[in-house]
Amino acid sequence: MKIYTRVGDQGLTKQVSGRMVPKTDAQIVMLGDIDELQSYLGVVIASLGNAHITLVAELMTIQRRLYTLEADVSIQRHAKMTAADTTNLEERIDWYVDRVPELKGFILPGGSQAGAQLQVARTVARRAERSAVALHRQQPLAAPILTYLNRLSDYLFVLARYVNVRDGYQEQPSKLDE
Repeated sequence: MKIYTRVGDQGLTKQVSGRMVPKTDAQIVMLGDIDELQSYLGVVIASLGNAHITLVAELMTIQRRLYTLEADVSIQRHAKMTAADTTNLEERIDWYVDRVPELKGFILPGGSQAGAQLQVARTVARRAERSAVALHRQQPLAAPILTYLNRLSDYLFVLARYVNVRDGYQEQPSKLDE
């Protein structure tokens, strides 16, 4: 099987339905943002190493849920994302929040290698969410898709903080006078 098809050489791509659309189509942009997020989570996983082996499994589960989310967006009558997916993220968020210092203000993104990469993943998740909202205005998306993407960036933020605490990194306030 060849990797290249030449189908996209003129700025078009084929949707799962077989329909040709511009590569700037809202659905294609959103799916591309999710693809980037999945790939960046792979970078995070590579940086976590054995020190955070349970987090690796957790992030791989999220990568798999993102494939399901992409299928829900791409394939008619494919609706596998549920409110339970968001509830699972919320439970993990609450668990991590209980294990990091209380926030007293904004902090600078950064920290350990994995913590900083999780902050980047958070911003990619936010972009994917914005793309989903833009697509939703043209093609209604199921509520679990939008809520999951919204909560995912929150999850990645608190996970970055948790990893930084475990790695001994002191968070830096965003203001110089704090």
